[in-house]
Amino acid sequence: MKSKFLKLGVNDIVKAIILTFITAFLTGVYQLLQTGTLLTWESLKPVLMTSIAAVIGYLLKNVFTNSNDKFLQREPGAIPPPPSV
Repeated sequence: MKSKFLKLGVNDIVKAIILTFITAFLTGVYQLLQTGTLLTWESLKPVLMTSIAAVIGYLLKNVFTNSNDKFLQREPGAIPPPPSV
């Protein structure tokens, strides 16, 4: 079952780590190796920051997506907000 609007499940977090962090990290390391850069903390730090940013972006997307994969829309059948006075 998919997570509801404004909620995250453990599945979402695991998918975010697998899909975004590992992909961004491996891509960054690959680019460093292609340019002949040594893998030091200074060269890996931007790669790690980019990987973390990718995870945060993916999780934010999941928080604002409902169980029907509609972005920024309430759950189907949700109670509408009260009218403004």
